[in-house]
Amino acid sequence: MRKIVLLLAFIPFVGCAEMQQVMNQLPQTQGVLGQAEIASGLKEALNKGIDKQVVKLTNVDGFYKNEMVKILLPEELKKVDKTLRDIGMSKLADEGLKVMNRAAEDAVKEATPIFVDAVKGMSFNDAKNILLGDDRSATTYLQTTTSSALYTKFNPVIKNSFAKVGADKVWANIITKYNSIPLVKKVNPDLTDYTTTKAMEGVFKMVAVEEKDIRNNLAARTSDLLRKVFALQDGQ
Repeated sequence: MRKIVLLLAFIPFVGCAEMQQVMNQLPQTQGVLGQAEIASGLKEALNKGIDKQVVKLTNVDGFYKNEMVKILLPEELKKVDKTLRDIGMSKLADEGLKVMNRAAEDAVKEATPIFVDAVKGMSFNDAKNILLGDDRSATTYLQTTTSSALYTKFNPVIKNSFAKVGADKVWANIITKYNSIPLVKKVNPDLTDYTTTKAMEGVFKMVAVEEKDIRNNLAARTSDLLRKVFALQDGQ
């Protein structure tokens, strides 16, 4: 029974490809819950985490109006922002911030399947090592083990998204105007790299929200199956 409980604590982060392997680790008798129900619960919890938290970042303002993940300017551009506002270019400064977030929203839309595959790629042995961690231990594990691969995939998507949403032209205009101001120190930031990193941070942050919620909040279990499966976890 303890083995079942520990496995269920990690439900949101075990991928569909791992389910049969997980089922093979369980005893044949599960009381009122059979292996098929537990497998379905694993799949439902995974889909819920992706659909509820990651996919909503792809909506218009998914980043821009979500204070938890909104991408702000890097340190080297805060002076640029202030200078533009001081000389009456607040509208341009606001647009620069918005299009950077738009690129992240667009990129996560295209890159979500990559993130899902990374989650599914976690082995059962990996999962066992973090089952007894804190409310974001699974998220932290994903962050440390998949960030390099995800960056490689996200970065070209962000670059293309900058062009798609017009962020490249907006920021070229901003940098050109700022660098033309007498006596300022010229800047040439790599906004593709910065936005890629911040978009990834936003994804992980929202996954952590769902991990904590489904572990601790009864109301987050929005189906009979989830309620039945996670009731075992509650009884540990």
